[in-house]
Amino acid sequence: MKSKLSKITSELENYAETSNLTELQVVEKLKDYYFNKKVNENLKLYKKGTRKVREITKDLGISHKKFYAILEKKNIQHKKYNKTPIEQTETDTNTSA
Repeated sequence: MKSKLSKITSELENYAETSNLTELQVVEKLKDYYFNKKVNENLKLYKKGTRKVREITKDLGISHKKFYAILEKKNIQHKKYNKTPIEQTETDTNTSA
């Protein structure tokens, strides 16, 4: 295990030197790449209807709002819920009396 990890770190250091980036910047780019890859896989399943939003957000570790923002960014159809504030409905009934 340690030898495999040392190979990865040496490759990471070599890539960082050739690309004029720090090791942390390279790791962040890899993290973004794999996150986007996982998001795209889940979006395919969401389009087919085999996975629900709850399952996807739990798997990715993101909020529902962030997932819906990703859907809107990628122009994917999704159900929008109309939330009416409770206070507004109560004040409407009080003013009519």
